[in-house]
Amino acid sequence: MQLLIIPWDPDPEIFRIGSFAIRWYGLLFASSFLFGYIIMKKFFANEKVNEDILDRLTVYIALGTIIGARLGHCLFYEPSYYLRNPVEILKIWHGGLASHGGAIGILIALWLFERKEKKGYFWALDRIAIVTALAGFFIRMGNLMNSEIYGVETTLPWGFVFLRNNEVVPKHPTQIYEGLSYLIIFFILYRWYWKKKGNIYQGLLISVFLILVFSARFMIEFVKEPQVEFEKSMILNMGQILSIPFILAGICGIFLSLKYKVPGVKPVQKK
Repeated sequence: MQLLIIPWDPDPEIFRIGSFAIRWYGLLFASSFLFGYIIMKKFFANEKVNEDILDRLTVYIALGTIIGARLGHCLFYEPSYYLRNPVEILKIWHGGLASHGGAIGILIALWLFERKEKKGYFWALDRIAIVTALAGFFIRMGNLMNSEIYGVETTLPWGFVFLRNNEVVPKHPTQIYEGLSYLIIFFILYRWYWKKKGNIYQGLLISVFLILVFSARFMIEFVKEPQVEFEKSMILNMGQILSIPFILAGICGIFLSLKYKVPGVKPVQKK
């Protein structure tokens, strides 16, 4: 029996001046970069790495995340539409970002960063993994404020009725499920980093991140509504299919990290 119904109808816009509007999603998305930068700055200070490197790394990660997430949505979920209308890919303000694409974008951005900076690919990945988990929390809260990417009907006492989308029955607030999962993963990795003062075998943090984040995503997808029409006929939806390679990569990463045991703390960087 439904004991509690939570009507949910927040305005996605915080305020508007003419055609310019500040939206919750954009604010939370930007917050993920702000807090990520602050945390990474502490990591760099702990390991006595030149802060200028962080500024350049932030640019790479920002571009990799946004471009990867956008292309991921266009190519994984609606390829036929965007291949017919390629200009629409550039209209990111219309919405449509995919976390799996964002993950691929980060991996490529860090590869490009490493080719230029020579600071250690997995060293950088391990630290980016920690703040990416926190970013996942902010982004899912943005989805909640947009009343999007929610679950199927539920009789659980915390079901949300997404009034903005004309829903009349309670649905699983899967944005909260995912967001809290990512927040917990962030605290686990963050505490682990400081407990070891960053001296964790290279590749281990990113590997654990991949397993935990994409396992959580895989499980939560079972109670999430299909994002596109073709998913309705699938046993596993696109989000679950795309999660499997990341989980397997994480398992392989742990094996390789423990086999080669490359120290996690880099030497002091000198100009």
